[in-house]
Amino acid sequence: MDVKNVFFHGDLQEEVYMEQPPGYVDQTHPNLVCRLKKVVYGLKQAPRAWLDKISQYLVTSGFQTSNAYFSLYVKKTDHGIVIIVIYVDDLIIVGNSDANIFDLKKLLKQKFEMKGLEELCYFLNIEVI
Repeated sequence: MDVKNVFFHGDLQEEVYMEQPPGYVDQTHPNLVCRLKKVVYGLKQAPRAWLDKISQYLVTSGFQTSNAYFSLYVKKTDHGIVIIVIYVDDLIIVGNSDANIFDLKKLLKQKFEMKGLEELCYFLNIEVI
C-alpha cells in the first residue's frame, strides 16, 4: 500500500521557521519569517514526523512495535497475526488471516489516503511471489 502525500501527515514537535516563499513575500515586511504549524514537503523533520504519526495510530489500534526494527509492527488476535513494515510511504502488510488484513486496510484508509491496495508483486524492484 502506498500512502499519498505521506510527509504532509506529520505534526511538528518543535518550532520550525522558514523564509517567506518566493512569490509570496510580504513587500511591507520582507525580512519576516514564517513559523510552520504543519510539516511541509522537503523539511528534514518530515520523515520522522510521519513515522511518529503512523506509529501512534498503529499502537492505539492494538499493534506492538518491534524491538529489533523501528518500522515493524505486529498485531496478534484470536484469528491470527498481522505484520506491517513501513518503508517511507509504502506499507507492506502480511498476515495469516485475510479478514485481519482486510480490517487493517479499512482502518488505515479511514485515517490516510491510500492507493495500491492489491497484492504485493514488487517491492524495491524485487519480485514478490
